[in-house]
Amino acid sequence: MTRNAAPETLGDGEREVDPDESPTEGEDEGGPRPRRARRLLKWFAAVLALLIVGTAGAGYLYYRQLNHNIKKDTLNLGDTKVAQPTPNAAGQTPLNILLIGSDARDTEENQQLGGARETFGSTPLADVQMLVHLSADRSNMSVVSMPRDTLLEIPKCTDPDDGTVYPASNGRTMTNQSLGHGGPGCTVATWQELTGIHIDHFVMVDFAGVVSMADAVGGVPVCVDANIHSRDSQGHGSGLKMEKGTHPVKGEQALQWLRTRYGFEDGSDLARAKAQHMYMNSLVRELRENATLSNPNKLRRLAEKATEALTVDPGLDTVKKLYDLSTELRKVEPKRITMTTMPNRYVGARVEPTEDAEQLFRLVRDDIALDGKDAEPVKAEEKAPSDPAADDADIAVQVRNGTRTDTLAAASGRTSTVVAALREKGFTTASADTTSALSEKRTMVRYPSADLEGDARRVADALGIPASEVRRSTEVSGVTLVVGADWREGTTYKAPEEDNTTPESAQALNGADDKACMHVGTGFTW
Repeated sequence: MTRNAAPETLGDGEREVDPDESPTEGEDEGGPRPRRARRLLKWFAAVLALLIVGTAGAGYLYYRQLNHNIKKDTLNLGDTKVAQPTPNAAGQTPLNILLIGSDARDTEENQQLGGARETFGSTPLADVQMLVHLSADRSNMSVVSMPRDTLLEIPKCTDPDDGTVYPASNGRTMTNQSLGHGGPGCTVATWQELTGIHIDHFVMVDFAGVVSMADAVGGVPVCVDANIHSRDSQGHGSGLKMEKGTHPVKGEQALQWLRTRYGFEDGSDLARAKAQHMYMNSLVRELRENATLSNPNKLRRLAEKATEALTVDPGLDTVKKLYDLSTELRKVEPKRITMTTMPNRYVGARVEPTEDAEQLFRLVRDDIALDGKDAEPVKAEEKAPSDPAADDADIAVQVRNGTRTDTLAAASGRTSTVVAALREKGFTTASADTTSALSEKRTMVRYPSADLEGDARRVADALGIPASEVRRSTEVSGVTLVVGADWREGTTYKAPEEDNTTPESAQALNGADDKACMHVGTGFTW
């Protein structure tokens, strides 16, 4: 796999030309400040279409050709490994797949569809990042998308091709740059660092498959509440022209729908993301109703274009593996699919995750359905650690102050107070780690290796910290208690009541909502 030198950027990694825009679109002037492009669903649509349609009936040689089309790359290029989730009472585990949309212009077809010719052959950016969470019991699916201009820290990553080491970012940078730090495995590592969610697979796609996917199912129904023409007097817009009502879009018109910002609602990327959510949900419904294509030639072209557009981890590097995955995905009815966007707030022209984002990540980590329709869970029998706990007096536990919040400074003296409380309970070797003041919403216990899991659980149990907040992490060198913002005072920890509702700021959209219709903004009707 060859990667080229990074293109010139604007200070923080954004290219001079927005690849989302058509060649005639310019910079935004006046009006509400739009979010930078989040082409959230076109890539997911392409991938799901491939997975669900599959390539049944292909001959062996053709099957080999399709397998050869699929590119593969390393799953995780970071040093931090997040533990896999604990199986439920039935022994089932959830499945987490990171979908990555690259802005690569490495083919003439992609270049024609995407514009931005000056970026041809340059290092791609991960402009679309979306986590698909399939529940352990396969009853529901949750999707969390992240804006490409989210500010976060990219961890150290090592390129699997040439051994180049990309150091951790010096401060926060835009998340879409992670793809240029060795490949999609660095985007996976970045997500795991931010969310604490173990990622099983990734699928990366480019522009090429989008148009043919909509064609393969005969068009995807979308709705507008008025006639729309996405073009203003300065030439801004995708060119989408459609009459009021519901109409199937396919080919280039489908791509126009997915790229439209000017003309939808307030003209921001929030509106574009909403339109993309509607498209994706509609596509899933169409694919479920038309799971088998009757035209062999059309199916062949679809399979070829889709596989040529894919880069996956080794766990998904054949058509059979992708088809097996599709079998799992198809177990979920559209009414149990919930699309969300990571809650965020502006930091200048960029965005950062909010407290609601951590709430959303926790729900995914704990395999709690975002639609609120989970059955009462059967408590799984907790597996004993492979290495039992040492005597309390022999457990070397460090205490860190993580009580700082966005609005409050770190609570003074927390490490010494909690160390004293631990020593009273018999952990006589407990000590304070005052190297830095952290910011953690919840109190947690971390441990670096399996031989210390029993010790970490013992510390948590002695303090009343839930087992769900005991996790393995390579960021610590020993058993480490991080006192969070939920324990700013006193010596007795009381676990907060769990709020398992999806934050309103996640803008949840149900997959069965076939009545959704985009509002057309003033000035774009005809």
